[in-house]
Amino acid sequence: MSTVIENLLARKQKLVEELEVAQTVEDRDRIEHQLEQINTALDFLDRPGPEDGR
Repeated sequence: MSTVIENLLARKQKLVEELEVAQTVEDRDRIEHQLEQINTALDFLDRPGPEDGR
């Protein structure tokens, strides 16, 4: 599981860097959408499962 999270975090960092230099509104929108998807996935993976006893 940690590999998935690490990959998502690495992708997120790359997208943040791309967002800083994005030239067009379309590029920024696309990058922001991808960041939202990654944040949603990270939130989902961070939730305790039933086996955690929470």
